[in-house]
Amino acid sequence: MIFRINIDVVFYYFLTYFLIFTKDIFPVYSFFKRIKMNKNSRRKFIKQNSILGLGTVMSVGATPTVFTSIKRDTDIPAILGGKPVRTESWPKWPRWYPETDEKRVLEVLRSGIWSRNKVVTEFEKKWAETIGSKRSLAVVNGTNALIASLAQLNIGGGDEVIVPPYTFIATVVAVLATGAMPVFVDTDPETFQINPEKIEAKITSRTRAIVPVHILGLPADMEQIMQIAEKHDLIVVEDACQAWLAEINHKKMGTFGNAGCFSFQNSKNLPIGEGGAIVSDDDDFMDRCYSYHNYGNPYGTVVGEVGAGTVIAGTKLRITEYQAAIGLAQLKRLEEETSIRNENAEYLKSQIKDIRGIIPYKLYNNVTRAAFHLFPFRYNKEEFKGLSRENFLKALSAEGIPCSSGYAPLNKMPYLNNAFQSKNFQKMYPKEMLNFDAYLENNQCPLNDKLCDEEAVWLSQKLLLAGKSDMDEIAQAIDKIKKNAGVIKNQISK
Repeated sequence: MIFRINIDVVFYYFLTYFLIFTKDIFPVYSFFKRIKMNKNSRRKFIKQNSILGLGTVMSVGATPTVFTSIKRDTDIPAILGGKPVRTESWPKWPRWYPETDEKRVLEVLRSGIWSRNKVVTEFEKKWAETIGSKRSLAVVNGTNALIASLAQLNIGGGDEVIVPPYTFIATVVAVLATGAMPVFVDTDPETFQINPEKIEAKITSRTRAIVPVHILGLPADMEQIMQIAEKHDLIVVEDACQAWLAEINHKKMGTFGNAGCFSFQNSKNLPIGEGGAIVSDDDDFMDRCYSYHNYGNPYGTVVGEVGAGTVIAGTKLRITEYQAAIGLAQLKRLEEETSIRNENAEYLKSQIKDIRGIIPYKLYNNVTRAAFHLFPFRYNKEEFKGLSRENFLKALSAEGIPCSSGYAPLNKMPYLNNAFQSKNFQKMYPKEMLNFDAYLENNQCPLNDKLCDEEAVWLSQKLLLAGKSDMDEIAQAIDKIKKNAGVIKNQISK
């Protein structure tokens, strides 16, 4: 049988890639650019015809060495028209199983008792037991869990509160909502957490509290932070809104400080839609939080004169019975899902740690478990032929791996100056403290800037609920981009 080689296709394919790699050396590249074929057309031509060229070479009995070389070259990045590494969908989130999850919710809906009642109380008790805390209070979201906790620990105008710059906006908004001034401490890039070694340098006579954030579900170094807090007589409110079941020495996040705050928003590892919780072993504090979340009406040790009515300035933060019913259904799976995330995170880390330019997260030595709301790693573009993080993310997404660059620096955003210009802040602080330029200078976090602007890459927790072969695909996609980084950089920059 006789096969015909499509000489034009094979020649065009090799000429194209030859010229891509040699465009800075050979002036003939300018001739190629004059071909009346736009960038997308060239990519389409290469994608469609390189496989044909490979097929014709195979059909005439090419040697294994030639075949291997051509096969490697035709492993085209998906962003340039090649086949993605991952073509299947990822696990959906949140998970909902009607046969097991809906019974309790339907009972609540049909009862007509929808506002806070026995089901909310049941959820609170089970959450406290799960975390290993004496008490729990369910509230409308994690943001208000933080605000209520800070307010009932008497944090307010004139106080300074130490916070990390690498967190969700809610952490700092909660501090501002009390009238306190946030003071930023730089990030430890290896762990993505507030750097405990830099906290004491930011403590002043006005410092009243620290709000460590177990961001991404990776624990901050609470043992060292608590030592600093005790030394300087500071309040600690843990933002554990991404750290359900995470542990240091088998002690859960949220149980180290004066209070721990959690979020149950729809993307979270324990999703309710919206919701949050405060945990603490301090009965007086929890009674104040309960009163505060119910308009300031008397509760427990928060009492007043008989018939006096509302006793503290509070607000309404109660969750509904059907939210609690959803939470109870989701809580049944949290332990198993957390174990799966940890196993897959550790496996994925082992698969990518040797790819130069990829630096996975580091856990502190005392961490016995993480939550992995996100799987983070740092990206070094210099090891990827100068391919920018933005284009690395685009290339990884094209390979079927959803990803993100994560947070922007919270210590530089205009919301801070907006708060400083408000009537309350103008009355509570001297002018020199509200000088925004001076504030920015005093709150620089250069390592966090680099992490946010150049390095950080996130993968969602739902990816970690897939199998080990799926983790292999993530690693394969990153490796594929690494091997083709120069081509990708050259092509997408045109």
